[in-house]
Amino acid sequence: MRDQGDEKERKDGGAPAGFIPKHGGYQILLSYQKSQIVFDATVYFCKRFLDVRDRTYDQMVQAARSGKQNIVEGSQASGTSKEMEIKLTNVARASLEELLEDYRDFLRTNGYEEWDLNHRYTQRLRELNRTPGANYETFRKAIENEDPAICANAIIGLIKLTTFLLDRQLQALEQAFLKDGGLREAMTRARLARRKGTEGTSGT
Repeated sequence: MRDQGDEKERKDGGAPAGFIPKHGGYQILLSYQKSQIVFDATVYFCKRFLDVRDRTYDQMVQAARSGKQNIVEGSQASGTSKEMEIKLTNVARASLEELLEDYRDFLRTNGYEEWDLNHRYTQRLRELNRTPGANYETFRKAIENEDPAICANAIIGLIKLTTFLLDRQLQALEQAFLKDGGLREAMTRARLARRKGTEGTSGT
C-alpha cells in the first residue's frame, strides 16, 4: 500500500522519499552478458588446452571470473557509492585486458595468428554478436572448435567486445557522476527537498 504523504509529494513535484537510487540489475547489462560467455568459454578452454597444474590455468580462470564478478559487485555497489561502482567496473576492464594478453600469448607461443579486423571469421563473429539474446550456445561451434586457433581467436573477439562495452559503461558512469554526484550529493538534495516541503507545510 502506498503512503499518501509520499504520493502527494510526488504529485507536487517533490523528491521521492528515498535517496538511494535503484541499483543492481546487472543481468541486463550487455557487458555482464558477454563477460559470462567469456568466463564459461575460458573454463572450457583451460580444461581442454592447459594442464590444471599450470599456473596460467588458474590465472586465466581467475581473470575471467574477476571480469564478470566485478561487474556484478559494481552494479550492486552503485546504490551507495558511485565511486566504488566506477572502481569495480574498471577492475573488471583490467582483468579482461590481462586475460586477453594470456590468449595472445597462447596464439604466439603455439605459432598461431590472431585474426585481424578483415578476417572472414572476425566478420562472422560480429554477425553472431548482433544476435538478440546471444549466449554461450550462440558461439559454441567456435569456442569448442577442433582447431585451437579458432577457439582462442573467438574468445579474443568476445573479450574485445566486452572491454569495448565496459569502456562505454565507464564513460557513462563518469559523465553521470560529474552531472549528479554520488550518495552525499543525493543525501543533500533529499534533505533540502524535505526541508523545503516542511517549510511549505508549516507556512500554510
